Amino acid sequence: MIKMENHGGMVGQGEPNVNFAQYFIGNSYLKPLAKMDNISITNVTFEPGCRNNWHIHRATKNGGQILICVEGEGWYQEEGKPAQSLKPGNIVTIPANVKHWHGAKKDSWFSHLAIEVPGENTSNEWCEPVTDEEYNQL
Repeated sequence: MIKMENHGGMVGQGEPNVNFAQYFIGNSYLKPLAKMDNISITNVTFEPGCRNNWHIHRATKNGGQILICVEGEGWYQEEGKPAQSLKPGNIVTIPANVKHWHGAKKDSWFSHLAIEVPGENTSNEWCEPVTDEEYNQL
């Protein structure tokens, strides 16, 4: 019998991320934690090697995203900058209109709380995948 592992840190792994699966390489899971007015907090869990596509949190004023790492090890990278290694306790503040990606390291599950920062005229723009060549160089 295969033992199912629990991931996602103290809040848990959540359900398969089927609604946004086309923007991820590998499997990810979502566990919504809180939503009030224009603020939402979701625990996002990535299986080893999983990462999301390059994307931009658009806003004409304020906006962006905050990531609070809660389990495993992962990566965060802004366009034109080196990737940052992430582990539990790391916090990443992503300004609006900055192209970036995040996900798990090759050999580790990874979870972070994703906090959407309220702003004006907010939207998410999904871009190209992070290629295996780019990812494997990390």
